[in-house]
Amino acid sequence: MNNVTRIALVAACAVALSACSKKVKEEPAAPAPAPAPTTTAPVSDGRYGPSDLDTDACLRQRTVYFDFDQDAVKPEFLAIMACHAKYLRDRPESRITLEGNADERGTREYNLGLGERRGNAVSAALQAAGGSAAQLTVVSYGEERPVCTQSNEECWQKNRRVEIVYTAR
Repeated sequence: MNNVTRIALVAACAVALSACSKKVKEEPAAPAPAPAPTTTAPVSDGRYGPSDLDTDACLRQRTVYFDFDQDAVKPEFLAIMACHAKYLRDRPESRITLEGNADERGTREYNLGLGERRGNAVSAALQAAGGSAAQLTVVSYGEERPVCTQSNEECWQKNRRVEIVYTAR
């Protein structure tokens, strides 16, 4: 084989090899994802704390109203009972006084009894929602502590109530 043939053969092999080779385009590496931001605030475990009594909309509702001459808790107040019962479960050291009240109609004795029945009804609702009886005290003031002193239905409605008072948070 002469030199020209050898050179032609080497050139043909070089062309053939270069045609078969694949050019890989080198792309820059993707930047590393940024680390997730970390927070220093504690993760809530869903339990109520003492500050929730002032900030939680449900716990701030501490008055249960009653219909005339009735001592049954109305259905619209059951969600409030559930919130306060959860607070009692979350905070076993907390204590509540349930202050039963009545409007001015009826005798003093009747209104004291009605206020007590209303307080007991709220106590039963709290216990049914998971609150502990040991954390609850019922007091009746009858008609002695009105929030409104006019003698009309609008005022009487405001006085037919049980107030939820936290004595230990």
